[in-house]
Amino acid sequence: MNVRRRLISGTAVTAATFLGLATLSACSDSSAAESNSSGKLDVVASFYPLQYLAEEIGGDHVSVTNLTEPGQEPHDLEISAKQTAQLQEADAVLYLKNLQPAVDDAVAQSEVKTKIDAATLTTLEKHGNEVGGHAAEHDDTEGEETGATDPHIWLDPVKYAEVAEGVGKAFEKEDPDNAGEYKSNTAALVKKLDALNTQYADGLKNTTSKVFITTHAAFGYLAERYGLTEEAINGLDPESEPSANRVKDLETMAKADGVTTVFYETLVSDDTAKTIAKDAGLKTDVLDPIEGITDKSKGDDYLQVMESNLKALETALGAK
Repeated sequence: MNVRRRLISGTAVTAATFLGLATLSACSDSSAAESNSSGKLDVVASFYPLQYLAEEIGGDHVSVTNLTEPGQEPHDLEISAKQTAQLQEADAVLYLKNLQPAVDDAVAQSEVKTKIDAATLTTLEKHGNEVGGHAAEHDDTEGEETGATDPHIWLDPVKYAEVAEGVGKAFEKEDPDNAGEYKSNTAALVKKLDALNTQYADGLKNTTSKVFITTHAAFGYLAERYGLTEEAINGLDPESEPSANRVKDLETMAKADGVTTVFYETLVSDDTAKTIAKDAGLKTDVLDPIEGITDKSKGDDYLQVMESNLKALETALGAK
């Protein structure tokens, strides 16, 4: 799947890994001592949604390091020597294969005992720039970007809960002394996600429109879960450029289907979204793919931002 803008070369990854291993020999003694003294499970998460799971499930028994800094677009992540060393020293790494190529390469070359690939804990689907079964006659660019596996499983509370259960079981196996707490923490988180699913199902059940426009196709699973249609400007790649025909079709479709709002996100440019909105006489608002939490996020954690996203969708779609 090609969902990144900058793919670092194999040579660069190898070099980073080599440097990381060299750095490891210098810092592993002190880091290992710190980890042993804390008695916590040392977990490396590749980006925020997986960090959130690790912290919620692990509680006081885990120490979690996020490879993706707040405000950094996850797809663009390049692994530093320090991060390579962190991977080598970790008890477990939690990542989503094919989302961050640099992470995939580093994990493959690491000797971490427990490698938890979130992509194996639920089912992934192939999505293009239109998701949800909307086949309007005015859309001439159907399939402009198709056939790519969509990694954005965390934006569907049901799939995210499936991943949470898999992470919980992995923690129980890695740290059996605290298995009971991991199990109870997982159950508590799944209960919260079930409640979130109910909020979305109820909030989006009766709306004037079922179609929404986004910067990129991050919300395909969410659209399918709640009977909506996502029309993405850029497909799965947030920074790819839409064709002139695609822009024209979106403007035509917006009028035909009662679309009121073009959604953009905080970590990538909103220029195209605002241009389309202006030309079509539409509003703009934020629909956050929750790839990281920053001071621009409409909430302090995953659940709060998901609730903010629901309110934005209810307003844009005319929830009754």
